[in-house]
Parts: sequence; structure tokens; C-alpha cells
Amino acid sequence: MKALLQRVRTASVEVDGEIVSSIDKGLLVFLGVGKGDTDEDGKKLAAKVVDLRIFPDENHSMNRSLQDSGGEVLLVSQFTLQADCRRGRRPSFTEAEDPVRAEEMYKAFGGHLRSSGVSTREGVFGAHMNVRLDNDGPVTIMLDSAYLSRGGGGS
Repeated sequence: MKALLQRVRTASVEVDGEIVSSIDKGLLVFLGVGKGDTDEDGKKLAAKVVDLRIFPDENHSMNRSLQDSGGEVLLVSQFTLQADCRRGRRPSFTEAEDPVRAEEMYKAFGGHLRSSGVSTREGVFGAHMNVRLDNDGPVTIMLDSAYLSRGGGGS
């Protein structure tokens, strides 16, 4: 499971010309579910998202977590994070999870964030979405559950 985090001042998701979700200060989280990802992967990744100290303190040092800063999450499904671009010029998505299972994992991930007490809004799984954001910093971080289970953090 891969999550691309972007620290934002605001973010929104539009589907068919209508804004379906939006947040103020917090994280825009693009989530890509891969074959073999488990609920345990989702729990670990969600905990990392909630506790990662990437928000500024009074000295402008990245020393506060999402919870410490009172931030929100806008969660967006993003199967293209599972793209394999090692061969040719067209990405392969064979490592992306089946859409039915991926949606279950996506919903469960949102549930893990909410159970941590973080206000979480979502895009529309499988829809063509227009995502708008005001990236704060900019701060953009990639997390991969495969690295977290080995004791690492990013990819």
C-alpha cells in the first residue's frame, strides 16, 4: 500500500463539476492499494500518517503531527501509485489490487484514520476526479507499507 502525502492549506475534490469533499489545513492523501496488501498494512500506514511530525511548531520546525496541529485529511484513491514503469513507455498496473478489494481497503484505511480521531473526508472511489490543492511548504512525502513493515518509512 502506498500513500502520497501532501501538506496543504486547503484541498478539494470535484466530480462532474461539483465539489464532493474539501478540507482546510491538513493532508491530502493519495492512496494506492496493491495486490497482497492487508488490513494490517492499512493500520500501520494510517498510524504513520496520523503521527508523522511534518507540521510546523512555533519555531517553524517540522515537529507536530496531524493530530497535534488539528489538521484534517482528504483521502483520494489513486491506483496509479502502483504503476510499474520499468519497461517500455506505457505504465503497467498489474500490481494494483482488484477494484472491489481495493475499495474495501480504501474504506478501511479511512476508517483507521477516523478511529484515530482525525477528521477525514474522501473523494469518490473509481470516479474521474479533479483535485485542487494549495500545497503548504511544499511538503510531499511518499510512504510505502512494504518499507514500514521492515522498519523503514518511505520509498
